[in-house]
Amino acid sequence: YFLLRGAGTFSFPHCVRDVSVCVLRFYSCILRLCSCFSCAVMFAGLPELGISNGEDLKETLTNCTEPLKAIDQFQMENGILLPTLQSALPFLDLHGTPRLEFHQSVFDELRDKLMERVATIAEGKEDDRYKKLEELLEKSFPLVKMPSIQPVVMRVLKHLPKVPEKKLKIVMADKDLYKVCSVEVKRQIWQDNQALFGDEVSPLLKQYIVEKEGALFSSDLSILHNFFSPSPKTRRQGEVVLKLTQMIGKNVKLYDMVLQFLRTLFLRTRNVHYCTLRAELLMSLHDLDISEICSVDPCHKFTWCLDACIREKFVDGKRARELQGFLDGVKKGQEQVLGDLSMILCDPFACNTLVLSLIRNLQELLSQDALPRESPDLMLLLRMLSLGQGAWDMIDSQVFKEPRLDLEVVTRFLPAMMSVVVDDHIFTVEQKLPSEEKSSQSYPSALPAAFNRFLQENRVACEMGLYYVLHIAKLRNKNALQRLLPALVETYNDMAFGDIFLHLLTGHLTLLSDDFGSEEFCSVVFDGFLLTSFSRSENVHRHTLRMLLHLHHKVVPSYMETLIKTLEPPAQVNFQAPPAPIAPPPNNPDK
Repeated sequence: YFLLRGAGTFSFPHCVRDVSVCVLRFYSCILRLCSCFSCAVMFAGLPELGISNGEDLKETLTNCTEPLKAIDQFQMENGILLPTLQSALPFLDLHGTPRLEFHQSVFDELRDKLMERVATIAEGKEDDRYKKLEELLEKSFPLVKMPSIQPVVMRVLKHLPKVPEKKLKIVMADKDLYKVCSVEVKRQIWQDNQALFGDEVSPLLKQYIVEKEGALFSSDLSILHNFFSPSPKTRRQGEVVLKLTQMIGKNVKLYDMVLQFLRTLFLRTRNVHYCTLRAELLMSLHDLDISEICSVDPCHKFTWCLDACIREKFVDGKRARELQGFLDGVKKGQEQVLGDLSMILCDPFACNTLVLSLIRNLQELLSQDALPRESPDLMLLLRMLSLGQGAWDMIDSQVFKEPRLDLEVVTRFLPAMMSVVVDDHIFTVEQKLPSEEKSSQSYPSALPAAFNRFLQENRVACEMGLYYVLHIAKLRNKNALQRLLPALVETYNDMAFGDIFLHLLTGHLTLLSDDFGSEEFCSVVFDGFLLTSFSRSENVHRHTLRMLLHLHHKVVPSYMETLIKTLEPPAQVNFQAPPAPIAPPPNNPDK
């Protein structure tokens, strides 16, 4: 480096005033930097550029009469064209510095400078900057498989907004080149190759589902740290969401492909976590201010508003009116937007926020002695919950029309549910009265017939009923819980035995840990609810074990023994014995 910079006549930054000069000088120096045949052999793609390579050296040595003079001549012609350097090279020899090491250091310096220059050109504002890069690409692409030159070629490809189709096909066809090219180049390949893009995205989608299901079966059991605890922004910092966001960039076509993958997988599996990913992906692009995509997604503002509600775990009056405006603003001919809106509302985090807001709204109505039908906010929450619950049916049927809310949910189920709340409230107040003023009535054990019927026949009502059970558990209302849990044995589409509800219920039951010392309470929780389904549903078995892992020391010992026997895995019935020996053992030839 000292010799090179001290010479003063070959300072690289001064030779890049014009890109064409830079290109010619760089590639004319490639082989001149090599001082031996073994080095020249590495540059196999040079003949296409009219530059001597190892084969030329081999031919020279084969046909010459004086090999040493031929080598000197080859080095002279292909070395660094710097007159003052020739007298300095013997000085390096005296210090034992190999010519290869010297030339390699110069080569690395030139390569780094050129890569910096490429980035500078791409970030500039000149009108012909992309033309310059395209010219550089034409000169350098024949050497794309050369390890030492490949970084330069890949840097040029990265900064070109439109890589020539022919070169994209070459990169796509070569696995090694495809692997090392930047995501900016891959986007240009993916947008016209949906199958290839699907192969890249598929492992990420699988990883996302595994992570979500892993969170539901986590050994942590707490009401404060559950599946819904992370904030929306925290969830969007997950590995899968960040990778998908990077893969999409500002490419609307790739974004549409990912959405189509999510719709298809949601239809195939009914897994609501794909709905979560649909919303998280859009909001991740929103965080990065990718207006090219956010401005064309008709669900953007609705999702943005709903995201704020999820963050606060409540839909207030102002945001409720905004959300209603988006729903009412779907124009004729654009009904397909309802399909995406329904997926966003089907997101478990959205459903959780909507139902928590409904429960809170009902409590306010009770304090005001008002009926559910008199609350426009409650009606809107039911409307959105119904739209989210009907997402799969809407996308499957391709009939993009808001499902009509069953009015009996408002006129019959909600009054029945409020009557249960009133029973709890009366009993709580009566317990605080002096003994002489208490009535002889015991806590009611039966539930209104309408309440049970709607739990079994209507999914919106069932969702509300399940969250009311969680609300009761959070209040540590043992009597109400013993009254409600048996009613959950038969629910719409077995919603009470879904992973999300069981995850939340087991966490809420930790608040009543001392009550598990009562055999009556254990019987209601296990015999009356959980064990009614565990034999046919593996997930119920797992959630039961999760809860016992934390509460086993609180459970009545005699009842715990029974539970252990009940939950014990069945013996293996398909045991396969090892194959019999071909020949009988020598000590028993008759066997």
